Parts: sequence; structure tokens; C-alpha cells
Amino acid sequence: MKKETFQIGSTNCIAYSDEMPQILLIQPIDSHDYDILDDEIAYISSHSMTPFMLIAFSVNEWNKDLSPWLAPPVFGKVGFGEGANDNLSFILEKLLPSIRDTYNLTNIPTILGGYSLAGLFALWSAFQTDAFLAINAASPSAWFPGFIDYVKENDTVSRHIYLSLGDKEEKAKNPVMSTVGDCIRQLFELFNSRNIDSTLEWNEGNHFKEADIRTAKGFVWCIERIFNDN
Repeated sequence: MKKETFQIGSTNCIAYSDEMPQILLIQPIDSHDYDILDDEIAYISSHSMTPFMLIAFSVNEWNKDLSPWLAPPVFGKVGFGEGANDNLSFILEKLLPSIRDTYNLTNIPTILGGYSLAGLFALWSAFQTDAFLAINAASPSAWFPGFIDYVKENDTVSRHIYLSLGDKEEKAKNPVMSTVGDCIRQLFELFNSRNIDSTLEWNEGNHFKEADIRTAKGFVWCIERIFNDN
């Protein structure tokens, strides 16, 4: 597995790649994720036989860059912006063309995934573009104000969707975040009712337990579903 860092404009990126990858994984990360990416990659490599490339790119303002619309603070004093559209445009117009050109990855299947608010961003992106055959939403912020209503009123174009949650996440003291269990169950039911290939996996622990492994498990599921589908 080869690892290298590079920049696209002012955005820091990390590439992990097998020789001759057959699938491309895209993941937004913040500064805390750098220390656990190696463990995530190791888990994917040990649980999937498919050669892959994962591109992780840094998100500077987490609450702003990954949020689909404005929302008031849910915890702390920082609210949510509406930067998801710009972030998705960066992926589609700059990141993917650059990666495919640099590494000669023409027509390679692509998965978008992330953890927490990045998982919500991945889910939202499934309604915006057909660029991603599968979506990996690991412990996504499904409690995000207005998101369930948005899903009810719109159609996704991604073929496979992975959902997961920690079994203690819905026991959070925060009244908004404690709705995450009901919200993710609704998402799973909605996707199933629309004949979207989806799963909901429950993990042990709260939101902060084993984010690297939870994210990796989602990517492995997506990889398997894509190649089984083909």
C-alpha cells in the first residue's frame, strides 16, 4: 500500500493506493482523523480482496463545509453553515478529475464516505449526483435539522447505501442528538421502501468509539456490494 500527500489548490489530501486499484474511495476528514487513517486503511485491506485507492481530503470548517443548509447550534455555540454544495463541487470538479488524470483511473467506480457530519454529507450527496455508486454513512449526523424531511421529499441516485450507528448514540443527553436512533431507522426504512440496496449496522459504544473501524466497515460493505452487483 503506497501512501502520499499532495495538495489540490489549498486543500490537503492523502492518497493510499494498492497497485492497479479497481475502486476509488473518497473521504472528507478533519485534523483528528489523520492519526487513525492508517488503522482504517489496514482494516479495509484485511477485509477486502479488491485493490483500492482511498483519497482523504481535509475539511477546514467542519460545521460549515459539510452542512447542506443553515441550522442553529445543537451543541456548543457554533452553528451550521451551508457549505456542502461548494464541497461537493470541489470533489466533482477538481478532486476527481485531478485524481483520475494523475493516476489514470478512467471509469473507475467511486464511493463517497465519511463519519459523523461527513457521513451526513455523503448521504446528502447521494441526492445530488450519480458520481458515486455507493455511499458510506458511518454514524452519520442523521439528527441534522430538516434532513429526514429532505429525504422524504427527494430521490437518491446512488445504488448502494451503508448506514451505521453506535448503540449508545441515541442515549445522548442532548435532546436533538438523542433523536439519531429514530432518524437512522427512518432512513433505513425509506431506502428499503424505494428498493435501494441498503443496510443498517449497529456497533457497540457511543459516537466516539472506533470511528476508524466503523468507517472502514462501511467502505468494505460498499466495495462488496458494487462488485456483487456487477
